[in-house]
Amino acid sequence: MDTIFALATARGKAGVAVIRISGPKAWEAASRLCGTLPPARQTALRVLRLDGEALDEAVVLPFAKGHSFTGEEVVEFHIHGAVATVSAVLRALGTNPDLRMAEAGEFTRRAMENERLDLSQVEGLADLIEAETESQRKQALKVLSGSVGKVVDGWRERLVRAAALLEVTIDFADEDVPVDVTPEVLAEIDAVQSSLSEEIRRFGAAERIRDGFEVAIVGRPNAGKSTLLNALAGREAAITSEIAGTTRDVIEVRMDLAGLAVTLLDTAGLRETTDVVEAIGVDRAISRAKDADLRVFLLDGEELPLLEPHAGDLIAYGKADIVSGEGLRVSGKTGAGIDQLVAEITRRLLAQAEGAGIMTRERHRDALINANRALDSARNEVMSSFDRPELSAVYLREAARSLESLLGRVDVENLLDEIFLSFCIGK
Repeated sequence: MDTIFALATARGKAGVAVIRISGPKAWEAASRLCGTLPPARQTALRVLRLDGEALDEAVVLPFAKGHSFTGEEVVEFHIHGAVATVSAVLRALGTNPDLRMAEAGEFTRRAMENERLDLSQVEGLADLIEAETESQRKQALKVLSGSVGKVVDGWRERLVRAAALLEVTIDFADEDVPVDVTPEVLAEIDAVQSSLSEEIRRFGAAERIRDGFEVAIVGRPNAGKSTLLNALAGREAAITSEIAGTTRDVIEVRMDLAGLAVTLLDTAGLRETTDVVEAIGVDRAISRAKDADLRVFLLDGEELPLLEPHAGDLIAYGKADIVSGEGLRVSGKTGAGIDQLVAEITRRLLAQAEGAGIMTRERHRDALINANRALDSARNEVMSSFDRPELSAVYLREAARSLESLLGRVDVENLLDEIFLSFCIGK
């Protein structure tokens, strides 16, 4: 395998930059620039030189094979983060014919190929890098720690045991099997299916934590939706006007509410209209509002046309600075009721996020559904007739393969290429 190198920290001016070298000739290549390496997993200050010219003074940190992020020999240079300094060290490494620049995600891919990470942990690492909120950080860290692998291994053990019991009946097809294995096989299948169904049910909340919740502000034209959005965002994100129908498209503002990533949507005012452009805006508003995780109906004293509130939606009355009444009242202009509105939105989204599972991506859900479907077939085969135990065993192996794809153990080459291309070069 080639020895690769790359900048492992973000590009641009910084106090410190880290350059990583990984592969069978990593220590040898590093020694050419810094002289004698310190012992593995110990640091030392060294001057990096090329052809006698000093490049920088660096903290050098080597890792032995089997004890690094990639599982290979690794050396890290912690150097000053000036753009010119980083470029000089990278150029010096590039002159070594035994090295090449790493491709996108190649360090992480090697970590998986060397069984330092499974595929779900790779995805957790990608999510951790992209995490913007506390909930996303915690969720990604849980996946990176190997929680998916532990659960999948538990499911797999049960399926292997069920398949082994079926294999016994196949091996003794012409003889009397001393014990009826049907109840035990069904018990193992039922236990896995119950756990799978629960994880599928919890998938929605986990996905929303990862991708973010959407909250749509809906109401009649000129009800104060854009003014409210600006107040919540703390900036002029939407154009406000006394003219009804100013908002024609959906305006999005990203926020962090109690550690949850939330996108607020300001939508076109809902009303019947003959204006072609406004009608398109109304249609888009209705579509986005229906798909949102929570709708805030901002009323102006009249019933809202075209869209009915659902259970769990939030009803508020706008323009509290000029109109009084009962219920939650807010004013984007004065800020009255804003804190109460934010608190209520947060409470309802946190309730949706409770009980989130550890499966966070659509491919995870697909694998769970496929495994559950295969187990349905296995169970039906066992229940209907025990004359074909080999067919039940085939369905159990199919379920196990679906689950193992979560960890990157089978048939995932195309998926791997797509995942690793989303990483930066230094990972």
